[in-house]
Amino acid sequence: MLSLDRTCFLRCDELLGPLRARRQRVALPFPATVRCQARSGGELNGRRIAVDNTIKKVEPNSVEPVEDIEHHDGYRDEQFMMPWTVSVASGYTLLRNPQYNKGLAFNEKERDAHYLRGLLPPTCVSQELQEKKIMHNLRQYQVPLQRYMAMMDLQELNEKLFYKLLIDHVEELLPIVYTPTVGEACQKYGSIFRHPQGLYISLNEKGRILEVLRNWPERNIQVIVVTDGERILGLGDLGCQGMGIPVGKLALYTALGGVHPSACLPVTIDVGTNNEQLLNDEFYIGLRRRRATGQEYTELLEEFMNAVKQRYGEKVLIQFEDFANHNAFELLAKYRKTHLVFNDDIQGTASVVLAGLFGALKIVGGTLAEHSFLFLGAGEAGTGIAELIALEMSKQTKAPLEETRKKIWMVDSKGLIVSSRKDSLQHFKQPWAHDHEPVNNLLDAIKAIKPTVLIGSSGVGKTFTKEVVEAMATFNEKPIILALSNPTSQSECTAEEAYTWSKGRAIFASGSPFDPIEYDGKVLVPGQSNNAYIFPGFGLGLVISGATRVHDDMLLAASEALAQQVTQENLDKGMVYPPFSNIRKISAHIAANVAAKAYELGLASRYPHPKDLVKYAESLMYNPVYHQYR
Repeated sequence: MLSLDRTCFLRCDELLGPLRARRQRVALPFPATVRCQARSGGELNGRRIAVDNTIKKVEPNSVEPVEDIEHHDGYRDEQFMMPWTVSVASGYTLLRNPQYNKGLAFNEKERDAHYLRGLLPPTCVSQELQEKKIMHNLRQYQVPLQRYMAMMDLQELNEKLFYKLLIDHVEELLPIVYTPTVGEACQKYGSIFRHPQGLYISLNEKGRILEVLRNWPERNIQVIVVTDGERILGLGDLGCQGMGIPVGKLALYTALGGVHPSACLPVTIDVGTNNEQLLNDEFYIGLRRRRATGQEYTELLEEFMNAVKQRYGEKVLIQFEDFANHNAFELLAKYRKTHLVFNDDIQGTASVVLAGLFGALKIVGGTLAEHSFLFLGAGEAGTGIAELIALEMSKQTKAPLEETRKKIWMVDSKGLIVSSRKDSLQHFKQPWAHDHEPVNNLLDAIKAIKPTVLIGSSGVGKTFTKEVVEAMATFNEKPIILALSNPTSQSECTAEEAYTWSKGRAIFASGSPFDPIEYDGKVLVPGQSNNAYIFPGFGLGLVISGATRVHDDMLLAASEALAQQVTQENLDKGMVYPPFSNIRKISAHIAANVAAKAYELGLASRYPHPKDLVKYAESLMYNPVYHQYR
């Protein structure tokens, strides 16, 4: 006899009855995962079910042809498990399963059918009322970190409601689940740790990483976000507590880009930390040792990358996140020819900034090549942005890349990067060393170079001083000022400072959000140069095309798609980015552009080529609306 009050594993022939070869349609009366290695069919609770040589993850109330059962976001499960088993979640177990739990939204019929009677209060509510109540409760919290913790608890309790909230209230909740609040969450991750999210791969697992990957319950992973925690936002080495970044990024992959949550895997590579405060913190959750370097570090990352490809295949996207400069560039260069890899700090930031510049040029006029650029900060973000700008200029003007780079200047901690310093520079800074007299500070560099665009990627707050902004405004009618460092405390200047010191003439965008500012009777809306504009749609484009490698032209395609979504109404308010309220539409257009470029470059593997890539992308997006269970 089958008991439905807990998850059970039973022989299919005992459960399904007589085997039949004829293919049928599936209509399961409960959330279930059917696993078989042979064709079979039969009756379950009076309903016909058939399975066909692969795992079939079947949504409740779904009706799909057996020979073409797929996840509703379009990817097929190809894992083989032990034969003749069915996993059934019902009753109390169902209420503890975040993928299927609906809480008080289970109706009367569902409560009877799935053994929920008495496990819930008698009232039945809609998902919309649940959403209204959660938002009311969230707004009662005065501290952003409390809202973050409440959202993480909701994600572990009711996945669909979590994503419904995030999609419908994206502008309000994005700063909670992502920057700037996620930075504080990482700093305090050990103290607020409640539920394990993602995979923790430490030096203790060296030689067994493939085994660790097999412990993750989902087999069909499409996107992995991985960090080693060495450079979390502008906060430095947070070690194992950097897990908040992969978790937050993947929540946005689902909410903003529509990638199914079960296809997302957050990973933290724990090689220790050099943060003495964490090493002495009794609540720290990571390895208590100094950070591994050299061969020990390289071998662990090599094993991880090989294990991922072995476990999940050639087309899984691996997004590197918040690695220190020296490792970020080396990992991207090493694996971009053998894996589908993407570094959001280098490539994602570059793509979103380039899109913002496209928008700014619609306001100030001119082409990229007619402007000059000065960066404060020459790390992975700054040099990544500069390289993509130079690449786009080269494409527009047909000039060699070496020539277009000369339009871009950089200031690091030792002053302007010039040719006389070249021998002492790190390799990624050397292309930006141009002929010029040494200049020791940013203000003097501005006076010497007279840039039209000032970009901050230094990770150091308050570095765009009044004197700096006023200098930009003396020789630019509309100076373009981008203060990109995160979180808010590390921003080079605030929106109010940029507008006030430039007398309302600056075109301003920042990495963290700032409220609109009223100046001289006009409301000025600062743009947020947030990577969340780019990476969810970019990743979706790689997924829907079955791309096997990331090409720089795909980044340019993403920038162009984002810039095309900026309306004249947005530009009139000084906005160089579209509002986040339209982010799913924006992501679909970015995905379509990226996928089209993948097909054009011969890097796509999913055929036939969809005729309308925008509609195709939208059709595959995860929808967090409740299913009715029969």
